[in-house]
Amino acid sequence: MAEWSFPAEPGAVRTARATVRTTLADWGLESVADIAVLLVSELVTNSLTYASGPIGVRLEQLGGGLLVEVSDPLPDPPLERAAEPDDEGGRGLQLVARASRRWGARRGKSGKTVWFELSVAG
Repeated sequence: MAEWSFPAEPGAVRTARATVRTTLADWGLESVADIAVLLVSELVTNSLTYASGPIGVRLEQLGGGLLVEVSDPLPDPPLERAAEPDDEGGRGLQLVARASRRWGARRGKSGKTVWFELSVAG
């Protein structure tokens, strides 16, 4: 397991992507690195857009999978919405839902966590 906390600043997205990619390479999970990094990027960006506190990222290896969690201090659950063809945003949760084997959100003591699981070939 690995976890980090990033400040709610624009550079957090870039830092989270690099940290996740490096950790997955260290774990020998390059096969899921690109999709994991993309989905982490989407969720951290959502946190930056709507929350104002630290953003947590946690990775955990599961039997045959990878659990990724992104937490922020905003208690409101994320809303999956249907983006219009010309909308510049609104596709992040759709991407998470379609690219992961499972995903969800839960409230915590001080905010919420959005999580997803990826299958790891092994």
